[in-house]
Formats: sequence, structure tokens, C-alpha cells
Amino acid sequence: MNRNPPAMHNARPPLALAAAMTAALIAPAPLAAQNALPPAQDLGQLERMVVASVGADVGMPGGPMAPIDRRMRLAACPGAIQIDPPSASSVTVRCTTSGWRLRVPLMREAMAMNPGTTATGVGYAAASASAAVRKGDPVQLVAQGSAFSISIDATAMEDADVGRRVRVATNSKSSTLFAEVIDVGRVRLIGFK
Repeated sequence: MNRNPPAMHNARPPLALAAAMTAALIAPAPLAAQNALPPAQDLGQLERMVVASVGADVGMPGGPMAPIDRRMRLAACPGAIQIDPPSASSVTVRCTTSGWRLRVPLMREAMAMNPGTTATGVGYAAASASAAVRKGDPVQLVAQGSAFSISIDATAMEDADVGRRVRVATNSKSSTLFAEVIDVGRVRLIGFK
């Protein structure tokens, strides 16, 4: 009588079995889990809030110039969203808890009738003789598209009138950027119109 158990030809050697189990344990997480992003703010909701705040629909005088660009991704605001009173050219929407700020350009009747005007509706020729931006003044540096406007604080490095170029320095970097003066205390990054 043979007391040795029959040989198992399909059994894995212990080393191969350990390697397979280790690989299964340390396998990368599913792709969906790797690409998980924090919740985003509903831009449609922001647009509806802006329209309700200014009392005019998108594209109408007094309302946003265009819909908010849906390609943007803002962190969801856990607190209350603040909408500042409209300025001459835009309304600012901000979430202080998440730290983002969005400036939405407003359509003005003067802008709709005369495309050669500044954001405030005043033509370049009507700009005052004194400089709109003075050396050392804090300015808002704006990068603006047809449906969005993003701004950061900067410092003017020279005097300039509306419509002129000016050098500005941002607080986050020591590099100098060139911008166009669009209003008193506001400059637009060249290349964004």
C-alpha cells in the first residue's frame, strides 16, 4: 500500500502562490478612485444667482454678457456664496470659505451700441488727461474671456492712461507682466480680450 498522496500536477508551487496573492493585495486602486475629484460648484446655480441679483438675463442690458464658462471647475462652496453689488462693468461672486472669486462681466447699453468703449462704457478718447494708474498703485490684473473674468492683485510699476500699456508686478511672483489699462485701478493681461 502506497502511503504517499498522489502528486498534484495542477497545484502551484508555494512561491508562485505567494507572489500571486501579493500582487492582488497591492494592485492599484480602480481608475475611478484614482481620478476622484472633490465636489465642484454648480456653475448653472451661480449663473442663476447672478441673473437674480442683477435683475436681467444673460445677454440683456444689465445682465451677464455671456453664460458662465462651463469649462471652469470651482471648488464647491460649503458656506454662503456672496454676490457683491454690481460695479460699472461687472459683478463679483465669491466664496470666502473655499477662497475663490469670479467676476462676471455685465452687458451695458452703451457697450451694445458702441463696441469701441471700455468696460465702463466710456470711449478711449474720453479718458481723463491724468493717469488712470500711477506707479506703486495697487491694481486688479484681469484675464477676461467672453464668459469669464479672473483677477488677481498686482502693483503698477509706472504711470499710464486708459488704453495704454503698463508694467505690473504680482504679489505671488516677482516677475513683471505687461497689461493694458482698462479703467482706473484695473488692467487687463495682454493677450486676453
